[in-house]
Amino acid sequence: MRAALWLIGLFAAAVAVALFAGSNQGSITLFWPPYRLDFSLNFALLLMALAFGLLYGALRTLSTLLQMPRLARSWRNLQQERAMHNGLLEALSHLQAGRFLRARKSALMALTMEAAQGDAKISPIHRARLRAMAHMVAADASHALQDHSQRDTHWDRVMADAPAHGSTQAKEMREGAQMRAARWALDDRDAPEALRRLGELPQGAGRRTIALRIRLKASRLAGQAATALDTARLLAKHRAFSPAASASVVRGLVLENIQEARDTSELQQFWLSLDSEERAMPEIALPAASRLMALGGEAGQARSWLLPVWEQLLVHDGLRGQAHLPRLIQVLENCLDGLDSAWLARIETACNTQPQEPRLQYLAGMACVQRQLWGKAQQLLLRSAPRLQESDLRTRAWQRLALMAEHRSDTDAAAAAWKNAAQAVAVLPANPSFKN
Repeated sequence: MRAALWLIGLFAAAVAVALFAGSNQGSITLFWPPYRLDFSLNFALLLMALAFGLLYGALRTLSTLLQMPRLARSWRNLQQERAMHNGLLEALSHLQAGRFLRARKSALMALTMEAAQGDAKISPIHRARLRAMAHMVAADASHALQDHSQRDTHWDRVMADAPAHGSTQAKEMREGAQMRAARWALDDRDAPEALRRLGELPQGAGRRTIALRIRLKASRLAGQAATALDTARLLAKHRAFSPAASASVVRGLVLENIQEARDTSELQQFWLSLDSEERAMPEIALPAASRLMALGGEAGQARSWLLPVWEQLLVHDGLRGQAHLPRLIQVLENCLDGLDSAWLARIETACNTQPQEPRLQYLAGMACVQRQLWGKAQQLLLRSAPRLQESDLRTRAWQRLALMAEHRSDTDAAAAAWKNAAQAVAVLPANPSFKN
């Protein structure tokens, strides 16, 4: 379409020129004493057009000749800039490929070419970013080569070329350098330094996924279980891990916080910080109650922590297959002091509902012992002791029966019970799962 319009325009111009020049009888007379020159108007216009074309061509040629030094200088700067960028790309490629010596050499070459540019007309901001990137690559390569002095030198140059109050790109470069420094400290097993580097980040940058990952590892390395737990929850919220991995990490950190509690008040405060779902998990509630009793806590409070797990056990039979029931029996056995009637009723109801479960009968027998219901306790323990699969529970059942027989002055029954207890101890595994 454009070509057709140009063709139509050329035809129109040719027609206009033909109409104007074909019937033009005008003339121009040039007097140059003692000469006189007569020209037709068409010829005069042609001469003027030719003169304008020659003058314009001469001026353009002169301008080009005068600009040649500047163009040559620009071409050289462009070639140097391309070589500089090519050196930086090579450094990045070598760094990704694990060729750290070559990566540092290429980065230093790019810096040398940048310095050789002098006062080249390149944006100062662009040159600062390029220098910072080259120094960052050199620092990363030096860290991989265990050259800490060179690494720190290049890192300081990065921070100088990326000021905190600079452009947006400079701020991002600075934040990236700070995160890399934290990662280096973590690689050096220097958790306090890694946390300090992360603390220097702006609030927004400190909540990015990569920063949270570094904080999680540094906190665990430093033994700061509470900080690690908060960080793991943030990572789970950001979906940095799969749901299964997030649950496993958070559960492991919760257990670390439970084991690191120094007194009952600290443990209770941490327990209240957990949500209801976490408090109902057997993997968390059982160690928490056991730790509370180990710290000298109240048995009633430990039983209240175990109540959701107990109720869950009565509904979901699959918990027994997961070995939660033996652990629950062991923890509850340590929490029988001051057993109230409500808990006694719960235990008896569970025992009557599931008469084929010897571990519940064992727990009911121990509860009766605590309430001094000797006859019922003897009946339940005699029924459960031979059927218990866990050697430690079977041993304690026979031991309790032996003590009760001695209390009744029944030496024969006591001797038989002690013998059965000794036989149960003999078959204990080398590393029993449940300690008395």
